[in-house]
Amino acid sequence: MAKILDRETKQNIAGYTEILAGLRFDKTLIRQMLSEDIMQESVIYQDILQKGQEQGKQQEAFSLCMSLLEERFGEIDDSIYPKVQAFKIEQLESLCRALLRMSEVDDLVAWLDEQQSI
Repeated sequence: MAKILDRETKQNIAGYTEILAGLRFDKTLIRQMLSEDIMQESVIYQDILQKGQEQGKQQEAFSLCMSLLEERFGEIDDSIYPKVQAFKIEQLESLCRALLRMSEVDDLVAWLDEQQSI
C-alpha cells in the first residue's frame, strides 16, 4: 500500500484490507500493520461506522421507549416488545410522543395496530 500514490485509493484499500484481515488475524496485529488514520478515512470504514452509529441510536430509542412504556403502564406484555423493536427511529419517536396521549394499555395496542397497517 505504501506504493499507492492516490490517497483515496490507499484509504479504500486499507479499509478493505482491515476488514479481510479481521477475519483471520488479531486486531493488535492488524493495528501494527496498518495505519489507523488511513483506515478511518476510507469510505468502507466510514460506512461501517455510520451503520454502527445508526444501530446505537436505534437501540437507545428502543430502550427509552420501553422504559417510558413500563413507567406509564407497569409491566408490558411480551408480545409488545418485538413490535416496538421492529420500529425505525422515526416511529419510536412518534411512539414516545403518542405515549403522552395514552391513558391505558389498550391505547398502546390500538396505536401499534394502527402503525402496522400504515
